Amino acid sequence: MRALYFDGTLSLQEDYTTPAPAAGEALVRMVLSGVCNTDLEITRGYLSFRGVPGHEFVGIVERADDSPELLGQRVVGEINAACGQCHACAAGRPTHCPNRTTLGIAGRDGSFAEYLCLPVRNLHRVPDRVSDESAVFVEPLAAACEITEALQVRPTDSVVVLGDGKLGLLCAQVLQLTGCDLLAIGHHSASLALLGQRGIRTALADTGEARVTADIVVEATGEPEGYEAARRIVRPRGTIVLKSTYHGAIEANLTMVVVDEVTLVGSRCGPFAPALRLLSQNLVEVTPLVHARYRLANGAEALRHAEQNGVLKVLIEP
Repeated sequence: MRALYFDGTLSLQEDYTTPAPAAGEALVRMVLSGVCNTDLEITRGYLSFRGVPGHEFVGIVERADDSPELLGQRVVGEINAACGQCHACAAGRPTHCPNRTTLGIAGRDGSFAEYLCLPVRNLHRVPDRVSDESAVFVEPLAAACEITEALQVRPTDSVVVLGDGKLGLLCAQVLQLTGCDLLAIGHHSASLALLGQRGIRTALADTGEARVTADIVVEATGEPEGYEAARRIVRPRGTIVLKSTYHGAIEANLTMVVVDEVTLVGSRCGPFAPALRLLSQNLVEVTPLVHARYRLANGAEALRHAEQNGVLKVLIEP
């Protein structure tokens, strides 16, 4: 098969070995993949990954020996392939299985190819009313839904979302559904305008940060400086939700986290079923976030496009 391979540089492989599904796995033919900020960080050295990147996808099941009812079904997939046998899995924490592989991120080839393999238990059927272009957003939308899984957001809470990239825009739309006093802060007027059209209050960075404090701050900037901005905004005994992943370390004054008794919440992958439901019920709008589509043969160009300032979702199709 053809695949976009990373070994320090990105290259298109025309004769990459098509994966063979193990017991309990399915072979999925790619229809669309999305470029995520984590994919860009991988090209900068994140987790020292070598292989086929990509983890946001919608595809068609072409082989599932243990689950023939899935054949021909349109699916999306949770990215953490857990062992199902360790203490973390038994305790209901498969995304923290110490033996897991993670699609296109750690130990498992991803979606920037014509095919991938995932455990059947990771797959979710896509409702007919959800388009391919919308379905490719299920994984990041699920990550946004994880915020309200991790903590209770009340209508009386003041909440600030930092970052107007792909994930920040999804987080803001999910949080709007809680009825909280919501403000989204970013650097790009065009991106913030997408939220403004949905009735979400927005502000440009610097000017917006200077005038606000919040009970909860969601840091989704994708930049190391995002934590410091969140720290300036959150009130004492408030909560910072950290959504950004990037290659490298940050400098942080943790003494003042102690003094102000700030709660830090790491938040990563989330539940797919609610994300699919939000899309099916048109409660979240994602297609305006699509800025470009590329063929797999031009995948390296797609990632370069995705790196440009202000660009939102770039899609790759076989």
